[in-house]
Amino acid sequence: MTLTDNTPKWATFARQEYLVQLFLSSGGFCVFGHKLCQFAKHHYPVYIESLIKAWQQDDREQAADDWDRERKAIHCLGEQSYPITGRFNAISKDIFASNQPLYYLEGRAVSGLTLKPFVRVRLSSSYLRLYVDLSDALRQVSKSKRRKATRYGKAFPREIESKIRLTILRAVRDYLAY
Repeated sequence: MTLTDNTPKWATFARQEYLVQLFLSSGGFCVFGHKLCQFAKHHYPVYIESLIKAWQQDDREQAADDWDRERKAIHCLGEQSYPITGRFNAISKDIFASNQPLYYLEGRAVSGLTLKPFVRVRLSSSYLRLYVDLSDALRQVSKSKRRKATRYGKAFPREIESKIRLTILRAVRDYLAY
C-alpha cells in the first residue's frame, strides 16, 4: 500500500503496519488480549482513535519543533554575540578597541551606474559599510589591469595599492569625523 493524496498525514507506512498488526493480534476486539474485556477503551476501534489522536499530536509537535529550528537557522548569523572568555571589562575593552583595524576591506568592483571602480569597506566594530570611489587612485593604471584586478582579484603595483589604502583611510576618517 502506498501513500496517496487521500491518505492522512499521520498514516505513515510504519503506523499503518502497526495498526494492521494490532488488528491481527486482537482480532478486532480487546487490544490487550483479555477474553471478556469490560473496558470500552480497550476495544480496537476506540483504542485506535486515541492512538491516532496521539500520533497527530506528535506530528504537530514535531512540525512546530522543525519550524522553530528552521526559523532560528534562517535568522541566525552564525556569529558569536559575546566574547569566548567572558565579558570585557573597561580596560580590556579599550585595549581591544585600540588593536582593531579601522576598517575591513570586503571587496572591489565597478559601479553599474557610474562605471567607476569602488571598494566596499566595513567599519570595525560596526555593521556600517562604506563604498569608496577609487577612480582618482586608479588613473595611472591601464584599463586592462583595472579589469583584471576587479574580475580576477589580481594585485595592483605597490604604489597603486598604497594610493588605494590612503584613499580608503581618508574616506573612513572623513566619515568618522562627521
